[in-house]
Amino acid sequence: MAVTDRYQELHEQAADEAARRYQDSAAERERVEGRLAAGVRFPDSPDALAVRADRILDRGGLSPSAVVADIHREAMDLPDANERIIDLSNELQAWSFLPRGVRAGATVARITLRRDGRELPHGTGFLVSPRLMMTNHHVLPDESLARRCFAEFNAQVTADNLPDTVVRMELDPGTFFAADRRLDFALVAVAPTLDGPPPGEIFGWNRLSVQIGKLVLGEKVNIIGHPSGRLKEIALRDNAVLVRLDDFVHYTTDTEPGNSGSPVFNDQWEVVALHHSGVPKKDDQGRVLRKDGRPWQQGDGDDAIDWVANEGVRISSILKHLAGLDLDPARRALLTEMGPDTGLGQAVTTAPAPGAQPQGTTAVPGVTIPAVPEAATTAPTTGGERPRTGLRARATAFGGRRHLVFLHGRDQQDNYPDELRRIWTAGLNRGLTLASLPPLDPEDVWFPFYGTRLHALVSGRESTAGPIGLDQVSAAAAAEAFAAQSPTGSYERLLYEAAARAGMPQNGPATTEGFGAGLVGVLHRPLSWLAAKSDLDEWTIATFLRDVDLYLGDGAVRQAVLDSVMETMPAGGELVLVTHSLGTVVGMDLLTRLPESLDPVLLVTAGSPLGLDGVNERLLTRGPHQPPRVRDWVNVWCPTDTVAIGCPLEDERWGKLTQLAVPNGRERAHKMDEYLGHPGPAREIRGVLRA
Repeated sequence: MAVTDRYQELHEQAADEAARRYQDSAAERERVEGRLAAGVRFPDSPDALAVRADRILDRGGLSPSAVVADIHREAMDLPDANERIIDLSNELQAWSFLPRGVRAGATVARITLRRDGRELPHGTGFLVSPRLMMTNHHVLPDESLARRCFAEFNAQVTADNLPDTVVRMELDPGTFFAADRRLDFALVAVAPTLDGPPPGEIFGWNRLSVQIGKLVLGEKVNIIGHPSGRLKEIALRDNAVLVRLDDFVHYTTDTEPGNSGSPVFNDQWEVVALHHSGVPKKDDQGRVLRKDGRPWQQGDGDDAIDWVANEGVRISSILKHLAGLDLDPARRALLTEMGPDTGLGQAVTTAPAPGAQPQGTTAVPGVTIPAVPEAATTAPTTGGERPRTGLRARATAFGGRRHLVFLHGRDQQDNYPDELRRIWTAGLNRGLTLASLPPLDPEDVWFPFYGTRLHALVSGRESTAGPIGLDQVSAAAAAEAFAAQSPTGSYERLLYEAAARAGMPQNGPATTEGFGAGLVGVLHRPLSWLAAKSDLDEWTIATFLRDVDLYLGDGAVRQAVLDSVMETMPAGGELVLVTHSLGTVVGMDLLTRLPESLDPVLLVTAGSPLGLDGVNERLLTRGPHQPPRVRDWVNVWCPTDTVAIGCPLEDERWGKLTQLAVPNGRERAHKMDEYLGHPGPAREIRGVLRA
């Protein structure tokens, strides 16, 4: 079959299926259109509106001053306020809307086919990682066709309406290619130019996300592409979302066939869908109609068709499909480059040998739980296995009387303490440099290590039943297993308290785009909400709370962790204790066990869950309280760090403490080296050490 014939067949197939879905969803579309005609700006569920409003504010989609000025002008209940926030984000675009749109547009390329000595514009694609481009299956149905195509970046005119300098890059399906006909997507590697950087480092790339809150019914979307193979064009904002299906979304947008493979953006320039087909109008006999009402025939051209709507594939559905693929490690590594918001870094694709546990996973009855290390770097072994035990500081550090101790969080069993100590110290030295203070030597830091022991205790409690891949279960399914295994039945309470403190509405199911939607029970909602409100994914949240619950609920686990920490602690002098994540909980308990000869002069808690009542009420010293014997306490948190929900610590029973909110980098909200890299906490630590 000729390339053009195959392309036309696949294109028509996609249009026919889109038309069928459009017809099947007629009742929902009529309901939405009726509410829009009645003056309802966003005819979606209250939960969906609440999640969307929160995401707009959290992601900088609207100036806070504009919100305050508008919403406080008159009394509004919460649903009306949420609608108004979404409406304001459509009405009032900050100046950054334009340059951010230009940045998003730079990631979009024209896909061109070589055939019979000619170069024919074939479709549109856009970068979703430094090396991967997404388009439609009907544009690139297989590796063979992909090898005959190349990508043209900057196929556009400049601000002076002059042709820009086009940059050609070859597609590289041998390195990576994945496609699915039903979801009509293809993902292909793009080869860099000779000795050049990956394309994403030149043109940027779109950070895809499974998190909820990116779009509601009635909201506007934007599309950038190459209609009919022309230079890059944009369909800007005059496009309303009408129907949201399980895997697809319908919207009214002025696009043409060459837009196949274009990204569909919201007003914050987040990709919400992959545009794949127009919806043709059909008569009662199922024939496609022309704009003049007559049946369309081959040879009339797509521009003669009466297109009534457009259809895009939901990004969450594509990510879920990718998560279930059985890929070799090299190709899986390419997927993880798409970023943590995709959830692809935690995908489990192959079952281990009977009785064996996959590397980097933890067993749960019937569920594979991916490990999500809090420190991303694991040093290679050379000349034999390095020990994973606590590290003592040099005897001469800080005059021999002051001791800096770093206390890590969960899931460090696969990391090396010396590497973690270097990472934390490097972060602290960045903060010290910004504060114009001298740096520290990692060898001067104590680093107790309980990661291996905690992991053994967690694994020992769990079933060794065969794992189920991510294509069959979700993080919420794992959370339900954790809740069933909770020593004191408190896991579910922790999860719901965290979600409530993050603003989750207390009534009605939230509209979600996370993994496992509709497959699991009540824990899906709080997990999805927390992921949407933060920079962490559902797996990290679920497994973190599992370890906190196990530490607090099982006395043997608590005792073993504290004993492990005490094995690597100074015997006397002044103590500066810097704790992170679960380590902040362990640290509060540790303070009750210190010898009288050790004087805690400073406690630093970073990314801490201590503000949750389900946590602080189960400490050895129950409830909010001033840490025993501590002279000064600094609590530092990032607003997009789910683990730190409950901060600032406002209960007066915590006593006097310094509270520092810091803006950690995107995708690094919970990283300890990021926390320490700010001058505020670095200055507090160094000030005590050199006093």
